[in-house]
Amino acid sequence: MAPQPLPAADQKLVDAILARGPAQRRALAKAITLIESTRVDHQARAREVLATLLPHTGRAIRVGISGVPGSGKSTFIEALGNFLIDGGKRVAVLAVDPSSSVSGGSILGDKTRMESLCQREEAFIRPSPTSGALGGVAEKTREAMLLFEAAGFDVIIVETVGVGQSETMVAGMVDLFALLQLVNAGDDLQTIKKGIIEIADLVLFNKADIDEKAAHLAQLQMTSALTMLRPASRNWKVPVLTISALARRGIPAFWDEVERYRATMAESGEFEAKRRRQALAWMWNMIDAGVRQYFRQHPAVGAELAQLSQAVAEGRTTPGAAAHRLLDSIKQ
Repeated sequence: MAPQPLPAADQKLVDAILARGPAQRRALAKAITLIESTRVDHQARAREVLATLLPHTGRAIRVGISGVPGSGKSTFIEALGNFLIDGGKRVAVLAVDPSSSVSGGSILGDKTRMESLCQREEAFIRPSPTSGALGGVAEKTREAMLLFEAAGFDVIIVETVGVGQSETMVAGMVDLFALLQLVNAGDDLQTIKKGIIEIADLVLFNKADIDEKAAHLAQLQMTSALTMLRPASRNWKVPVLTISALARRGIPAFWDEVERYRATMAESGEFEAKRRRQALAWMWNMIDAGVRQYFRQHPAVGAELAQLSQAVAEGRTTPGAAAHRLLDSIKQ
C-alpha cells in the first residue's frame, strides 16, 4: 500500500533523516520523540512517517545485548561501537533504561557510561524508559530501529535492562542475540533453567582478564552445557567467547562471529525467514496493544473500573470476576 503524501513538516523530517547531513541527528531525535508520544495525533503522524521510510530500511544488522546487572553491557557496547566506527561503520545504540518508580522517566545511566562513544559523529545513542514494557524493551524500540536503518546506520545495538524470562522478548526484534555472563557468578546450569540461554546466538564471558583461569573454565563449562540444549538452528552452533570489554580484548573476535552468523544464516535462508516471522509477531503485538488501549478507553469500562478495582483490592470480589464483568461491559 503506497503511503499518502506527507504534510510539509513531516516530509521535511523524512528528507532530513534520509539526507545524512548535519540536520539528521536532530531529525532522528524528533522522529523518535514522535513515535514514543502517546498522543493519538502524534501516533497517526508517526505511522505515516514510518510508512514513507519503510523502503529504505532492512539493510542494517540488528544485535541484541543482554546480561545481568554488572556484567559490563555498557562498557562492552562502547568498546564494540568504537571498534566498528574505526572500521568505517555507523552505529546506533538503543539503550533501554529502567523507568523510575517515582517519575516514570528514564534513569538514563547508559548515556553517561558511554562517554567516548557519545562523542563520535558516527554514533547515535538513544536512551529510553521501559515504561513497564514487557521484556525490558521499550514499546517503540522496533519503530526506532526502522528510523535508524532508514538513516543509513550499519549496525543497530539494542541493550536491554537485564535478564529474566520476560527479557527474551528482545530476541524477537534482532538478528543476533548475545548474552553477557560473569565469571564466577554462579551455576551456569541455573542460567539455562531460566530459559535465557536457549535463545542466545552467542555467549560472552566478560571481565575475563580478572581471572583468566576461571574464565577459561567457565567457557568450557558453558560450551559443554550448551550441548544439552536443542539448537535454535541446525546450521549454527552457539559460540562461547571470553572477552574483556574494559581492556578492549576479544572485540574483533566477537564481531567476526557476528559476521559469520549473518553469512551462515543468509546462505541457509534462515536470516530472511527470521525477519519475516519477527515482522508478523510485531504486527500481533501492535494489535494486542491497540486492543488494550481500546479497552481502557471504552466508556463502559471507565464507568465501572474504579468501583471494581476497589472491590478487588478489598477482597469483596475476585480479580477473575471483575475482569469478566469489565469484558462483558464492552460487548453490550
